[in-house]
Amino acid sequence: LYGYMMPVEREFVDRNFCYTGTLLACAEMIRSGITTFCDMYYNEAEVARATAEAGMRAILGQTILKFPSPDASSYDESLDYCRRFIEEWLHHPLIIPAVAPHAPYTATPDMIKSCVALATEYDVPLHIHIAETALEQKNSLKQFNVTVVPWLDQYDLFDAKVIAAHCVHLEENEMHTLHIHNAGVAHCPSSNLKLASGVAPVQKMVDAGLHVGIGTDGPASNNDLDMFEETRLASFLQKGVFGDPTLLPARATWALATIEGARALHIDHLTGSIEPGKRADITVVGANNTHQLPRFARDPDGVYAQLVYATKATDVRDVLVDGRMLMRNRELLSLHEGDVIAEAGRIAKRIDAFLTAREGNILSKLLAIGSDFIPQETFEIQVKIRLPELIDLNQRLTQAGLQPFRTSVRKQYDTYFFFDGEEGDR
Repeated sequence: LYGYMMPVEREFVDRNFCYTGTLLACAEMIRSGITTFCDMYYNEAEVARATAEAGMRAILGQTILKFPSPDASSYDESLDYCRRFIEEWLHHPLIIPAVAPHAPYTATPDMIKSCVALATEYDVPLHIHIAETALEQKNSLKQFNVTVVPWLDQYDLFDAKVIAAHCVHLEENEMHTLHIHNAGVAHCPSSNLKLASGVAPVQKMVDAGLHVGIGTDGPASNNDLDMFEETRLASFLQKGVFGDPTLLPARATWALATIEGARALHIDHLTGSIEPGKRADITVVGANNTHQLPRFARDPDGVYAQLVYATKATDVRDVLVDGRMLMRNRELLSLHEGDVIAEAGRIAKRIDAFLTAREGNILSKLLAIGSDFIPQETFEIQVKIRLPELIDLNQRLTQAGLQPFRTSVRKQYDTYFFFDGEEGDR
């Protein structure tokens, strides 16, 4: 993340990058039978423009960080951008804007409070990563003496309509907190495996009454947007990791990919099921391909088993969103796929060139593969004094009420050049 993703984002993420990337993602998602998605990224106005053009439904969260990002030089600027984004897209028929503080470890208490205030002011969702890794929970305990969810709860995060991504390492009391506040969970099985984050206890979450949906997390950590693959994996992981083949059966898993996902996104009044009063978001799936046969009619749950365990993204035939046909007989109707692929290829070549040049420098390579720092706001003050022992400095700082959290010692050699002045001075 910090060695590769963020450096590339700093270098390349602009409005066209986000617009083109979104169109490419929409093409893949439509082909996978997806009608609705939830996103957190930068330049969300461009993401919204591309999504609306493609005809998909989406909850789009403008990322807010405590340090500079590709579309904002400061936290205040990103918050202002988010407000403008919400006001521009608030009443769109397909786009639901959202506030997206990235994660507890990239936010401050004041940021959390401001994001909650903004989300509740406009009654829009708040999207945030929670407990994705064990290290996140460990660091929270070390720094704040509580795990992530209680820390966030101190600052009233759950007053907003929260969409919590990952939640791999939730404790049971944290599940209860999310449940009583009606927070939704986005479970991303492939991403959690690829990044070695762990396996979320989805069955426990469901048993606790949480609304859990299935997500991909995105190409950067997945590497595709195939919801049928994610749905199948979500079911298998619960069975295999927790040693019980009855966990998360096909019918329940299919609910996570449909109505429970809509509830997790706080939009089940719009979509997630086919019934009077809801939007016509419909995917038509072929059922006569060899990997789906034979079919059996005896078990009423057989159709769910076929969809979850035997169906592929390539089996999707037609996709409608809000009654508009986006794909018919595997032909995309709402965007020019070839043009999008060509533009994405041009951007990819530039990224390749950038990384090739950087990796050619051994120091840059070492920094990249060894990077484990988290960017944060820092202020540096340099004072040069002579001390016989370093301990003397630490004692003096402590006496002054300043507690060093890390000490580094290095030898510094300065070179000075002296030139004769006009008046003989130097």
